[in-house]
Amino acid sequence: MAITGTELNIAKEFLIKGELVAIPTETVYGLAGNALNEKSVLSIFEVKNRPAFDPLIIHTDSIEKVKEYVSEFPETAQRLAQHFWPGPLTLLLPKKQIIPDLVTSGLDTVAVRIPKHPLLLELLAGLTFPLAAPSANPFGYISPTNAGHVDQQLGDKIPYILDGGECEVGIESTIIGFEGDDIIVYRLGGLAIEDIENVVGPVKLMPHSTSDPKAPGMLKSHYAPRKPLYLQRRNEISDEDNELMGYLLFDQYLEGLDRKYQRILSPSGDMQEAARHLFAYLRELDTLPVATIKAEWVPMTGLGLAINDRLQRASVTD
Repeated sequence: MAITGTELNIAKEFLIKGELVAIPTETVYGLAGNALNEKSVLSIFEVKNRPAFDPLIIHTDSIEKVKEYVSEFPETAQRLAQHFWPGPLTLLLPKKQIIPDLVTSGLDTVAVRIPKHPLLLELLAGLTFPLAAPSANPFGYISPTNAGHVDQQLGDKIPYILDGGECEVGIESTIIGFEGDDIIVYRLGGLAIEDIENVVGPVKLMPHSTSDPKAPGMLKSHYAPRKPLYLQRRNEISDEDNELMGYLLFDQYLEGLDRKYQRILSPSGDMQEAARHLFAYLRELDTLPVATIKAEWVPMTGLGLAINDRLQRASVTD
């Protein structure tokens, strides 16, 4: 079973040996390994049961280090980096040969970011390699936002969980790439589109991919609880068989129903609070004695786009 602790030296020793460590970020917890070590990277795919065609994000602690791993760093990308790093922004940039093809699923671009978590930044500063780190959960399941979530799912498969407390943002990073003059959002995430456009102007949204993703986290079905989830407008949510149903709601309870089966993302209607609670509340509902979960669309403003994106993909069934 994994040891959970805050000792950076222990985490560093495991990573140097090529083993995997769960790490805290401001978005979600990651399953980290040496991004330059193909055996470590392969272990990430194996432990998560993640398909090899779904690329990984690499993490480091400075723009100077990022430049060691990318062959081009366009001016627009540098503006975004200067403005939002450290933070929940991932940039998709042309990679140097030092990055194994396994990390990028054979693509000629690599997803890279500088996370905003003091414990992780200290760890990254002490390493001579970047960390490849998708979310620390079985592939397709709800992302973990605290060390306990990781231990419940992967504790028997990794040696160490670096405990950095609850994730501040609670949903994955926003991924941005560049095609000619176009700025492409490949994955909605913890950085609002409005904030991005305030820095670089209009962006384009890339639809999900079913089998050929251009960036991490683009698969159509993802982030899902084990119980069926139905995404509806509030006025469409009915209470039939309510004793067998859980509810994930934006800012108000449903009257007449048992509140122990309801979770409110943000009583004040704050999108950042809602994002922070999203995955944790989905997990709680997944453990309750309910057969299905009904989730409410949240307003499509700010991080609401990313929250709805996660709920929509969690509700997909093929």
